[in-house]
Amino acid sequence: MPKLHVILASTRPGRAGEPIADWFVERAIDHGAFEVELVDLAEVALPFMDEPNHPRLRRYTQEHTKAWSARVDRADAFVFVTPEYNYGLTAPLKNAIDFLHFEWQHKPVGFVSYGGVAAGTRAVQMLKQVVTTLKMVPLFEAVNIPFHTQFIDDEGAMEANDVMVKAAAAMLDELVLTEAMLAPRRAAIREAEAS
Repeated sequence: MPKLHVILASTRPGRAGEPIADWFVERAIDHGAFEVELVDLAEVALPFMDEPNHPRLRRYTQEHTKAWSARVDRADAFVFVTPEYNYGLTAPLKNAIDFLHFEWQHKPVGFVSYGGVAAGTRAVQMLKQVVTTLKMVPLFEAVNIPFHTQFIDDEGAMEANDVMVKAAAAMLDELVLTEAMLAPRRAAIREAEAS
């Protein structure tokens, strides 16, 4: 079963991303096509880029980079759960992406975004430029949550509406198809790198 990493991009205390990510992880598990892992960037706790070599060389000197590399390498697909900060993506997510290079390549990526009226879509537009540069494949389907605080109850849990539930299912279906199409290419590249 392919591995899906759901990456929680916000690291702020009291972040709304936590219940949103938990909700999406439940949807992904219920979908049944992936082995799902939540990757919380607050727990990963990468410092700002501190490697002396370009990531494409894979000559990592820091243990946290080696651990991050192995974790990302294990994944077959990703979903980024991200807010929008000042019309853009979060610094911790950009930093986490920039630590690596080949580990991201030829893997599909979906987006669950949240915010005010724009629902985090401007952050996603910026992310699409970043991920395509790394040869990732961004999905067409996405989950966009406008005015997200209205969907978080008094206990701090996400209460999604039908639009969000259908969008999550559509994105997961697309993720399955895209991952299946890309898997042979990834296998061929790994084999070529090993020889």
